[in-house]
Amino acid sequence: MINVKSNLVLVAVLYAFFVVSDLAAQQPATIKMEPVYNDFKAEFMWDAKVKIGNVVVVGESKRGTRRMIPITGGSFKGPNIQGEVLPAGEDWQLVRSDGDTELNARYLLKTNDGIIIQVINKALMHVPAKDEDGSFYVKSIADLEAPTDSRYDYLNHAIFIGTLTMPKLNTGEEPYVIIGVYKLL
Repeated sequence: MINVKSNLVLVAVLYAFFVVSDLAAQQPATIKMEPVYNDFKAEFMWDAKVKIGNVVVVGESKRGTRRMIPITGGSFKGPNIQGEVLPAGEDWQLVRSDGDTELNARYLLKTNDGIIIQVINKALMHVPAKDEDGSFYVKSIADLEAPTDSRYDYLNHAIFIGTLTMPKLNTGEEPYVIIGVYKLL
């Protein structure tokens, strides 16, 4: 009888040890970061000056306030690519109940050599509250789609991130934003 009790106690102790060890292994402090995640690098692709139209407020929805901003044209330029932003696109926005804004833009670029590239740009914008630490934040993920038989096919085979800058406009200047596009290496 003592042997059975001793074995049950031993099994219970071992079980508790493995459960505690497994829980400790899941704590963030014990997770080893692989070197590949420590130093993401990016290559500048282009800046786009994207002209925008007037905001159309769709209204309150079950997810927040919905609005749309037409994309009316513009230009883009980088070390290996340049052209125009075609006046055929929209930026659908959702202002969430927490104050953040989700942007979902879809538009077309036309390179100087006549190639059309589709851009789907999803961004998150956060403006800190008056009592909150931090600064204005806006970053995006851009999905680029180029014709596979073009010299821009390389855009189909990478992840792209972006920035969004809203410059102060001069009197009489058409509204626009600057979108920076970077390839993750």
